[in-house]
Amino acid sequence: MQPRVQGGAAELRARREADLQRALARLADTGTAVRVARYSLVGPRQDPADRLAETQAVVHRRRWTDSITTFDDTGVGDPALRPQMARLFAALDAGEIHGIVAVSQVDISPFPTVYAHTLDALRARRGFLALARSETSI
Repeated sequence: MQPRVQGGAAELRARREADLQRALARLADTGTAVRVARYSLVGPRQDPADRLAETQAVVHRRRWTDSITTFDDTGVGDPALRPQMARLFAALDAGEIHGIVAVSQVDISPFPTVYAHTLDALRARRGFLALARSETSI
């Protein structure tokens, strides 16, 4: 059983959006174009195309640069153990991307504590997570 995160979905959304705004302000101050990775989590043998198309809409609307497009088909589990998520964290560390665009919280984790931990890991790397849907959507 996962411990409950204080404030639930609203608190998680506020944390994510604050990290996003901080990162975008920092990049704007330096005149740096925003580079992102589009990411989706799907079940085994599930086609990620529709979900990745939703992430493309976010990238297009915000006029960001799409540097990496990828997905994991490992099903729900710890994001730190997913091969493509690990690739994206390495890309953040290397400065290849500034953030990750996913469809919803479930692409990271349906468990609030795991999701919050992932937001913390992104913030520690000066990265961000942008979502096409809110934290309460699938």
